[in-house]
Amino acid sequence: MEREIDKKNVILQNDENRGQVQIADDVVAMIASLAATEVKGVQALSGNITNELMSRVGVKKLTKGVKVEVVENNVTINLAVTMEYGYNIPSTCTKVQDKVKTAVENMTGLNCTDVNIRIIGVK
Repeated sequence: MEREIDKKNVILQNDENRGQVQIADDVVAMIASLAATEVKGVQALSGNITNELMSRVGVKKLTKGVKVEVVENNVTINLAVTMEYGYNIPSTCTKVQDKVKTAVENMTGLNCTDVNIRIIGVK
């Protein structure tokens, strides 16, 4: 039984014998962020430094530039991306959309209906 409990969490599973599984919107945003920055040609999300550098300094907030909307069992993801120079933008964006959709669906069980990308720069 999936239902939204507030704007920040959604219940993925509600079982009387085992309890309840909830997922925060920030977790979905984190999954989308990590998946997007794994694609070659993506410099960063919303001007962030790359995951490698962030992991070195211990920063865990990678959700800047990611907006997630979860309604019932459906999720819409909006990404603000900085591209690397020399990569084909439409091709790279298609790869990002596929990777983000697959990662979110496999890890959360939610149905990823849209992955919208806005290119905010090229480096």
